[in-house]
Amino acid sequence: MAGPTCGVVMTLLGLLLLGQAGLPRGAGASEIALPQESGITVVLKLGRPAVSTRSCYMTVSKRHTTMLVIKGGERTAFVFSCRDPQNFFIMEIQRNIDCVLGPCPFGEVWLQPFIAELPALNRTFLWDIKAHKSRGLELRFSPPRLRQIGPGESCADGVTRSISGHLESAPVSIGTFCSNGTVSRIEMQGGVEMALHLPWSHPSNASGFSIANRSSIKRLCIIESVFEGEGSATLLSANYPDGFPEDELMTWQFVVPPYLRASVSFLNFTVSNCEKKEERVEYYIPGSSTNPEVFRLQDPQPGNMAGNFNLSLQGCDQDALNPGALRLKFQVLVQRPQNESSKAYVVDLSQERTLSLTIEQRPSRLGRKFVPGCFVCLESRTCGPSVTLAPGSKYKLSFLCDDLTRLWLNAEKTISCMDPRYCHRKSYQLQVPGDILQLPVHLHSFSWTLLVPRDRLGLALLPAQQLQQHTQERPCNTSLGYLVAGATPGQDLYLGSFCPGGSIGRIQVKQNITVTLRAFTPSAQLEAARQGLMVAFTPHFKEEGIFTVTPDTRSKVYLRTPNWDQGLPALSSVSWNISVPSNQVACLTFFKERTGVVCQTGRAFMIIQDQQTRAEEIFSLEEDPLPKPSFHHHNFWVNISNCSPVSSKQLYLLFWVTLAPRTAGLAAVIAPVVGGGVLLLAVLGIIIFCFVKKRKKSSNQGPAVGVYNGNINTHLPMQPPRFQKARKDNDSHVYDVIDDAMVYGHLLQDAGGSFVQAEVDTYRPFQGSTGLCAPSPPPIGSRVPTAKLTTDELPPSISPEPESEPYTFSHPSKGSMSIRDTDIPLLDTRGPTKPAE
Repeated sequence: MAGPTCGVVMTLLGLLLLGQAGLPRGAGASEIALPQESGITVVLKLGRPAVSTRSCYMTVSKRHTTMLVIKGGERTAFVFSCRDPQNFFIMEIQRNIDCVLGPCPFGEVWLQPFIAELPALNRTFLWDIKAHKSRGLELRFSPPRLRQIGPGESCADGVTRSISGHLESAPVSIGTFCSNGTVSRIEMQGGVEMALHLPWSHPSNASGFSIANRSSIKRLCIIESVFEGEGSATLLSANYPDGFPEDELMTWQFVVPPYLRASVSFLNFTVSNCEKKEERVEYYIPGSSTNPEVFRLQDPQPGNMAGNFNLSLQGCDQDALNPGALRLKFQVLVQRPQNESSKAYVVDLSQERTLSLTIEQRPSRLGRKFVPGCFVCLESRTCGPSVTLAPGSKYKLSFLCDDLTRLWLNAEKTISCMDPRYCHRKSYQLQVPGDILQLPVHLHSFSWTLLVPRDRLGLALLPAQQLQQHTQERPCNTSLGYLVAGATPGQDLYLGSFCPGGSIGRIQVKQNITVTLRAFTPSAQLEAARQGLMVAFTPHFKEEGIFTVTPDTRSKVYLRTPNWDQGLPALSSVSWNISVPSNQVACLTFFKERTGVVCQTGRAFMIIQDQQTRAEEIFSLEEDPLPKPSFHHHNFWVNISNCSPVSSKQLYLLFWVTLAPRTAGLAAVIAPVVGGGVLLLAVLGIIIFCFVKKRKKSSNQGPAVGVYNGNINTHLPMQPPRFQKARKDNDSHVYDVIDDAMVYGHLLQDAGGSFVQAEVDTYRPFQGSTGLCAPSPPPIGSRVPTAKLTTDELPPSISPEPESEPYTFSHPSKGSMSIRDTDIPLLDTRGPTKPAE
């Protein structure tokens, strides 16, 4: 019997061991024994109360439970009912250390009980170390030290440390930390609580910290952060994101190698409502003659500091009814000094009244890898990621940055002239100052805001080098360009983007504008020093913009209406003054056949006018197709006047101009010959006319009148007929020339019987100047919104014209004809007249 019984026992034992080998540690029977007077308490409890107790529970002395407390001197065995208790239960190992009544266990702290003696559960080791309120305790953390994290953040390995203290009876959270950081020690006044959270799979028995005794630190706590090379650290005030304790002092000590430079940046902060004192930060910098340096939280913080330094946060006495909250999150960046950090740049704005500039970091995407900071320093100490220089002062700048291409510069200047008597014909040079161009950062933009009195003055932009308008068909590929946009509130006007090297020699605008110089490459600063743009104040005119264009014989000149993305503004007008060389012919071509604009009120027109002959072609942009390619031998105008269009049917117009040499073939030879013959005939005609007129004046008789009488016999009796042929057989009754004055002379007699000479005039060619003002559109193109008429409806005040409409010709006055005033509007701005009853 003994043999078979022994075999059965051995088999059951083997099956039991095999089953235990497949379970996590703790899934079967466990036992915890704690030494007497160890001050240790072990608590096992459900980690997630929502989990049903029937899923997993503990059996202790045949009693089911979900919570077990084991104190010093006790030994307790228990069994879990599930195979994965780590998913249901957590374990807390609490240890109380009283350094007031007994000795403190100074030195390295080990985990007790050992990990091997505990079931495999997620566990938290808690140390509550009490000390006299006048004494300090120091927690030292061995490498890889600690890294502070904020609310909602977690540690990659699941190991976190939470440190807190007490003020009177109120707990104060110092922070939560992960491994791999710069925090090497934390000193607390009057005691400290330390919590180490370990996942169930963590095998180490080391706590990672040690305890040391310190004298009174006379503040809430001191945190030491050690940098052995380049790096950064983000730190938080106590109780963050809740408020910092009232009227407390907290200090951070930074250990930095002397060959590195440190800069402080405040990432987030708020201030409380103080009754007494003032919340502030204080810096103690070894070697500084102004220690401590005091700053408000709103001030730029120091940078470019060499070696160790301290930073302290001081609270205040808060308002009892409305205390507010003091909180601070900041970053310390340590990096190697760059060549530019030891070089100072002077920017003199002492003579400027409206010029300001900002140097800041350009937008970029940052990865997880450490990236050295990029700071701008004033007087080499006050550093920050950006700086704004106001007019009226002189500044000294330096840069603490590993790559200066991460920074860019934006500047703004306002030029205004509100007195037309003083500003008329006055000009200013739009040039980037040399103090800005000498800075080692990229010039991103420089904007000039130009202001003029409304309806009194206009603006003219005169580039040193002719400009090209940026279009999709011919984009700008230069290193810099100009953006011209309206600056009048409530008026959305964007004239376009331009770059040097085109055909536009002048841009006139009637309202306030902003001219922005944009630099696209680092080499643009050298180009900006050579570029120039002059602005002049001119008499007021009606068009929104006038472009003076001198086409290039080598390429097309593309031009388009302003506000290309949104459409030409309603009820606005714009003109192009296009020059044609004497030996060239210009071809005007439009991009599409129709504009597609639909007018809600008013009419949209385009006028093409020859500046020498003054001949005009008028097109309705809503109804008529755009003209086919046309050729122009003289300078000409292109004017576009918009209506008030429907929102979805805006006015866009793109056209281009090309030049070609004039042909000199047979036509060029025949034309002078024909012209000479015509001239000779004209001279002969004038001589004959003068001779006939002189003979008429010498005669005292009235003009002869010839009347045909068919009853008179032209044959003498008994005489042979004078005309051998009968009337029906000859052409004697056919007149070659009939003088109207002879036939209708009786109609020219006045009441006294004397004859009135007919009014005679000669053609006189136009002797005045041409081409200096844009053409005026027809009267029907009113800018005033009027109701549109249907095709079958006529205005009540206009009667339909008959087919035989009489024409009246007016003769030009003998006085010289002057140039038309540019104040004449292209579109009538008067209100609509009331229709006749």
